[in-house]
Amino acid sequence: MSKSRLHDLSDLGQSVWIDSLSREMIESGELERLIDEDAVVGVTSNPSIFQKAFDSGDSYDEQMRQEMENEDDDREVFFRLAVTDVQNACDILRPTWDEGNGHDGWVSLEVEPDIAYDTAKTIEQARRFNKMVDRPNVFIKIPATEPGLEAIEESIAAGIPINVTLIFSLERHKAVAEAYLRGLERFVEGGGDPSTLASVASFFVSRVDTEADKRLDDIGGHDELKGELAIANAKLAYQTYKEVFSGERWQKLADAGASAQRCLWASTSTKNPDYRDVLYVEELIGPDTVNTMPLETVEAFQDHGEVAETLEQGLDEAHSLLDKLAEAGVDYDDVTRVLEEEGVQKFADSFNELLEGVAKKRDALVAA
Repeated sequence: MSKSRLHDLSDLGQSVWIDSLSREMIESGELERLIDEDAVVGVTSNPSIFQKAFDSGDSYDEQMRQEMENEDDDREVFFRLAVTDVQNACDILRPTWDEGNGHDGWVSLEVEPDIAYDTAKTIEQARRFNKMVDRPNVFIKIPATEPGLEAIEESIAAGIPINVTLIFSLERHKAVAEAYLRGLERFVEGGGDPSTLASVASFFVSRVDTEADKRLDDIGGHDELKGELAIANAKLAYQTYKEVFSGERWQKLADAGASAQRCLWASTSTKNPDYRDVLYVEELIGPDTVNTMPLETVEAFQDHGEVAETLEQGLDEAHSLLDKLAEAGVDYDDVTRVLEEEGVQKFADSFNELLEGVAKKRDALVAA
């Protein structure tokens, strides 16, 4: 098999994951094809992804009939359907996980978005989902809300691998990394083996440009600043990663077998048709990172993506961009605050739509 552009990307140290999962993808062999042909080494899921999967076709009907015999709570029925998909995807990716000693081969399952601001419930559900899936290569996704920080630390301290999602600001990203470090230190102090633990920090990209560009449009002018913040933000986040995961404190954990919390670039499809459709892949290529792509972005990059180490280019411009946006009247802190709130709300809306879909399908199966 000839090497593809995404294999070239992997050779530079960036892992290719997909943000798509469905029963059909697993049963048809599509996931295995993506692993073989597109260098895919991980899968992320969220309520929106499961909602799309559940709404298409009848691949969940058989298991749903079985679950309905003993369970009348639509939420619990969905959990069991989702856990089955995640287990099967974990099994398919287990050889990747084994070969790389847990570097890749991960599949993510997110806690309910409705509990994103409830620390105790998030901790409880993270433990429950981890136990339900019962695979060493499952990441439980926890949103990076302020209450989520404690849940991240507690989960890591309990030995649960965590994908921290919905990170938008540099300040919050640093707090997430610190929560991971504290959790690791507690885990090691308790006698745990940190080589069995891992975490990624899912830094959302394209939505940042969507919000910043909207504000620039409202202000008027400053067209040269549009489509710039998302990439600058991610590049600066990578610098935070390099700073936090170095030095004496980190080295002590690394010597015990711990792995750094890699940056994962999420929301990397291009929302603005005026921008290049692989913009948020090409501009963020660098070692020890992950890019989780929608399937259409995988296809676009395989067709015409350009591979080069770009992640540490233009750092001075990235720093100065934040100042230029502030001078233009765009409040960075408010942009990231709004994006976090909207991100949680969008996932909550998708989750509620998903539960409505479960209820409708339940009624249709009962009536059949």
